[in-house]
Amino acid sequence: MGILQIVVVIVLLILSVKPMGTYLYNVFRNEANVTDKWFAWAEKPIFALIGLKERKGMTWKTYGLGFLLTNIAMAAVGYFILRTQKFLPFNPNGIDNMEQTLTFNTVISFMTNTNLQHYSGETGLSYFSQMAVIMMMMFTSAATGLCVAIAFVRGITSKGRTIGNFFEDFVKAHTRIFFPLAFIVAMILVAFQVPQTLKPTLSVTGLEGQEQKIAIGPVASLESIKHLGTNGGGFFGANSAHPFENPNGVTNVIEMLSMWMVAAALPYTFGLFAKSRKQGWVIFSAMMILFVMFLSLAYVSESNGNPAMNRLGIDASQGSMEGKEVRFGIPQSALFTTVTTAATTGTVNNMHDTLTPLGGITPLALMMLNCVFGGKGVGLVNMLMYAILAVFLCGLMVGRTPEFLGRKIEAREMKLIAIAILTHPLIILAPTAIAFGSELGKAAITNPSFHGISQVLYEYTSSAANNGSGFEGLGDNTPFWNMSTGLVMLFGRYISMLALLAVAGSLMRKQWVPETIGTFRTDNGLFAGILVGTVLIIGALTFLPAIVLGPIAEYLTIR
Repeated sequence: MGILQIVVVIVLLILSVKPMGTYLYNVFRNEANVTDKWFAWAEKPIFALIGLKERKGMTWKTYGLGFLLTNIAMAAVGYFILRTQKFLPFNPNGIDNMEQTLTFNTVISFMTNTNLQHYSGETGLSYFSQMAVIMMMMFTSAATGLCVAIAFVRGITSKGRTIGNFFEDFVKAHTRIFFPLAFIVAMILVAFQVPQTLKPTLSVTGLEGQEQKIAIGPVASLESIKHLGTNGGGFFGANSAHPFENPNGVTNVIEMLSMWMVAAALPYTFGLFAKSRKQGWVIFSAMMILFVMFLSLAYVSESNGNPAMNRLGIDASQGSMEGKEVRFGIPQSALFTTVTTAATTGTVNNMHDTLTPLGGITPLALMMLNCVFGGKGVGLVNMLMYAILAVFLCGLMVGRTPEFLGRKIEAREMKLIAIAILTHPLIILAPTAIAFGSELGKAAITNPSFHGISQVLYEYTSSAANNGSGFEGLGDNTPFWNMSTGLVMLFGRYISMLALLAVAGSLMRKQWVPETIGTFRTDNGLFAGILVGTVLIIGALTFLPAIVLGPIAEYLTIR
C-alpha cells in the first residue's frame, strides 16, 4: 500500500506535466494567445502604472539588473516592516519587533525563495508581517526565479531574438500563474479545515482545567503560495507537520503536487520553446530517474527502521516513526521529504533531524545536486547547465566542437558554467568548515557526534540551494548563524542566476548551426543516461567526502 500511494502521486504529477507546461509556454511566449483574453484586462493598468507601454526586449544584463533592483527594493520594505511590526496594524497578540540579525536573515531568506526560518512563525511575526512580508515575498521570489528560467530558455532556444522583458514577465507570473493558482489551492485547503482568519490566538480550557493558547491566523492563504512558489516557510514552527497546516492525507497530497507540478512542467515548456518536445521529455526523464533513485533510498531506509533501535530488539515493523506523523506514515513522509528537497521548497511534514542516517542522505543529496526538478526554474536551469556540460564533454571525447540546440559551446560559456558549478559547493563546504572552527558556530550544535556534522552541513546546504528546511536540532537563532546563512543564501541565489543569464546572452548572439549527420543528438534515451551520469559524477566528486563524514559515518557507527 505504501508503494501504491507513492505511485499514485507520481502518476498524478506526470499527468499534469503536459497541460501545465503548455499553459506556461502560452503565458511567456509573447505571442497572442487565449491567456491574453483572460488576464490582459488586469495587466493593462499595472503596465500603465509602472510605465511599461512598449515592453521592449532586454539584454541579459538589463534583465539581470531589473530583477536585482526589484528584489533590493522589496527587501528594504520587508526589513522596515519586521523591525517596526510592534507598531503596525493586525498585531492582536502584541508581538514585538524582530531582532536585527534575525531580521536580516529572514528578509534575505524569503527574498531568495529559501524561507529558512530561525524563528517560530506563530510567535515571531504579527499577522501583518506574515501577509505583507512573508506572503508578499513568497509570491515575488517565486515569480523572479520563474522569470529568470524563462529568460534563460528564450536565450538558448531563440535565433537572435531578445530574452524578453523582466517587468512584463514578472507581472504575468503573478497575474496568470501564482495569483489564480494560489486562490484555488487556498480554497481547497479551507474546505479541508485549514484555518483562514484574522482572529487573535484562541484561549481554551483543557480537560484538566488549565488554560491553553492555540495560535491561528491566515494559514490557508500562506500554505497555498508557500507550496506553489516552492517557498516552504511555515505559518507554524512545526511547518506542514502541524495539523492546522496539513490536517490529513488528502491535504498532504495537495501540498506535494502544488510544490511539484510547476517545476515538473518546466522541462516540457522548454521543449515547446525549443520546437522539440523530445528535448523537454529527455530533461524530465533525467530528473525523474534521479528523483526515484533518491526516493527509493529514503523509503527503504525509513521502512527498515533505525539501526540503533533494531539492535536493541525494538519492534521496527512500522519503520522508523520517530519524528513522523502517524497520519502520514513512512510512505507519505518519505515522499514528502524527497519532493520538498527535490523541488527546493523546504516545507516539511516530518522532522528531518530524526531521519535514519541513510534516509538523511536523500534530502542532503538532492539539495547538493540542486537540479532534480528544483524550485521555480532553478532545477530546469541547472539541469540545462549540466546538459551543456555533458555535450561539451562528449564533444571533447569525439574530437569535434560541441553544439547544443544549434549553438556552438565554446570557452566563454564553459567558464560561466564552471563559475555556477563551483560556487555551489564552495558556499556550502567553506562555511561548514568555518562553523566547526569557530566557538560561535560549535555552540549551536546539539549533537557532538557525526550527526552534528550532518546538522551543520544540512544547514548550509539548505541555504545554498534556496531550500530552507533544516536538521532542526541546530540552535541556529544566533548572530553567527543568522549572518552566515544569510550571506550563503544571497550568494547561492544570485551568483548562479547572473552567470547562467550570461550564458543565455552569449548563446543567443551566436549564429545558428544547422544539424548534420555528425551532430550529437540530445533528444534521445542515450543522452538522458549521459545527463544522469554527468550529474551524479559531478555531485560525487564535490560532495561525497562530506557525506561520508556525516550520515555514512553515523550509519557505520550505529548499525
